[in-house]
Amino acid sequence: MMTALLLPVLLGAGGISIDLTKMMMTKNRLQDASDSAALAAASALANDNMSIEDAKLLALEFLKTQMQSGGASPGDPDSADTGGQPEETNAYASSLVQIDETSTVGTGKSWVINVSANYDMPLNPLTRLLVKDKTTISASTTAESATESKSALSMFLVLDRSGSMSFKTGDIASRTVPCKNWIESNWLKPEVTATTPCYIRKIGALKSAVANLTTQLNTADPEMELVRTAAVSYNDQMQTETQLAWGTAGASTYVNALPTEPTGGTDSHAAFAKALDKLVPSDASDETEIPAHKDKNGQVPTKYIIFMTDGENTAYNGKSNDANGKRSDTETKASCDKARAAKVEVFTVAFMAPTRGQTLLKYCATTQSNYFEASNMTQLVAAFKAIGEKAVAAVARLTH
Repeated sequence: MMTALLLPVLLGAGGISIDLTKMMMTKNRLQDASDSAALAAASALANDNMSIEDAKLLALEFLKTQMQSGGASPGDPDSADTGGQPEETNAYASSLVQIDETSTVGTGKSWVINVSANYDMPLNPLTRLLVKDKTTISASTTAESATESKSALSMFLVLDRSGSMSFKTGDIASRTVPCKNWIESNWLKPEVTATTPCYIRKIGALKSAVANLTTQLNTADPEMELVRTAAVSYNDQMQTETQLAWGTAGASTYVNALPTEPTGGTDSHAAFAKALDKLVPSDASDETEIPAHKDKNGQVPTKYIIFMTDGENTAYNGKSNDANGKRSDTETKASCDKARAAKVEVFTVAFMAPTRGQTLLKYCATTQSNYFEASNMTQLVAAFKAIGEKAVAAVARLTH
């Protein structure tokens, strides 16, 4: 009699033990399936311009396909045991896919996809001796995606306009119109006469490079709602800077107005410090960039400094000697350290610069890949182009 009474309980307990293992395996498979379904919908919305309703259907079909490929047969109690292909059922009728869409800057959109997956797992006959015929396994997941979205940025150009920027490059400007082709050995000597071919001066190459950069910024931000720029130049003293403003017009005008035959020594410390202070004021109450972007585009901007030289520091506040040049190096490096601590990304470009100038710019670059060397105009334009591409790079996010 005791055996007769206990046998169903023992058989049921054995069935429950078997089903518990199966439930854990099914739970893991269902979680993987819901993850894949959410990510598939997120990718389709961002990359294939799929509608929200179609993305929901895709997620549900993906969910069923992923579960079926694992050998499960929802809705048919016998097929789970036989391994046969399931028929169309209502096993996932209670599964839900919720998609919330948000407009971002410009025409950009972002989506949050929530998948709540429910799978009715049939129990084996032994378990049914004690409990119901099936149990519901649940899993949930969230994925996010976005169409291409530009990031807000504030950029300050710190540009060398010392006398060596008057020296010629190897690129020909004209074979018919003569000009004075300055090099280090004949710089400002009165006997130098105009000759042909006329070579492009370094300052001219710089203006072309900056024009390429601003074209990229303008293309990425035609409505002038994401990009703010400014510029400052230096020789043995800092020149007056422009103010940070929307778009690139102010910075472009400033650079184009630089003299075609600049003069003077080199002292970068004040110009770099000025750019940094405008982007990240020492007094937080003077901060302008974050509020400006918050009001305009709702973003916290990435802040950049582009620091360019063709030489090495030879002066400090207008006084030229070797010790002052090294003092300028030291203070410039100190400002670069502050920029790094303040999360200002610094790009540096050494244009036909000597070793000491290269060393300073390598130190100041935020990362090794942010440092560029250019030995001719083509390489200079390419360097500024690469910087522009990095600054305005748009990234489509797909995270789980």
